[in-house]
Amino acid sequence: MSKLLIVGTVAFDAIETPFGKTDKILGGAATYISLAAANMQVPSAIVSVVGEDFPEEYFDIFKTKGINTEGLEIVKGGKTFFWKGLYHNDLNSRDTLATDLNVLEDFTPKVPEFYQDADFVMLGNLHPAVQKSVILQMRKKPKLIALDTMNFWMDSALDELLDVLKLVDVITINDEEARQLSGEHSLVLAAKKIHKMGPKYVVIKKGEHGALLFEGHKVFFAPALPLEEIFDPTGAGDTFAGGFISYLAKTKNISFNNMKNAIIFGSNLASFCVEKFGTARVLDLSEKEMKDRLEQFKILTQFDIQVTD
Repeated sequence: MSKLLIVGTVAFDAIETPFGKTDKILGGAATYISLAAANMQVPSAIVSVVGEDFPEEYFDIFKTKGINTEGLEIVKGGKTFFWKGLYHNDLNSRDTLATDLNVLEDFTPKVPEFYQDADFVMLGNLHPAVQKSVILQMRKKPKLIALDTMNFWMDSALDELLDVLKLVDVITINDEEARQLSGEHSLVLAAKKIHKMGPKYVVIKKGEHGALLFEGHKVFFAPALPLEEIFDPTGAGDTFAGGFISYLAKTKNISFNNMKNAIIFGSNLASFCVEKFGTARVLDLSEKEMKDRLEQFKILTQFDIQVTD
């Protein structure tokens, strides 16, 4: 089985949506990505940092799910990264009410020796210089490196972002970020420009409207599964990315055709994530539920087109 290295935040989130709100709960990009990998039964290791306030019960969750935490640094006397957000009625827009970097501000990632030869690397949303430092710690070139980023780094660290993009195979960003990074409104043209920056594959997430996969002139689109209830979209994009790269790691196949499957598996896991607050739903997910929902995706996306004269 391929080894998956995950770099990103392990955090506290406080979330409010039209359907309720939470106090501090487990969050962070690396958390959602690693839980997606656990549901795909792919061994993974987290590289991140938390404070001394991070509860032992959360470490137990990682341990129970088979997630390696050797690279999860604990800063004595420090406080864990905290994010607080308020979602609006359509759940597509939100206000950030608080962002406390805390121990993340001086984070220097250290890749565990056993994972320095990982075949697959998922660089969650962090400063591009931090993402690059992880790549440089790898003893051999991974089979696939995927990177997630956001508008903030395009505004504040564009040169560093462009630098690290030369070293990765896949970038996963949302449609707004793709337009900002490329300067193009058309997502097709945006993907072409981003290809030239380094990534061979461009994955553009469109939330409830699905996801696009680009490789050169090849394009694949996967819809999101229409759901009756959506409580909290926090972590859905990271869960998608985790399912996507975990499927590739599990199958050891990074062809464009197999990435189509990976997009569906990522979308499948993300569809569960939004059904409860935080990580609650992906922590309590059965293999049967995943398979049943994959059947729903199959019904949604496969049909015969009758072409008439």
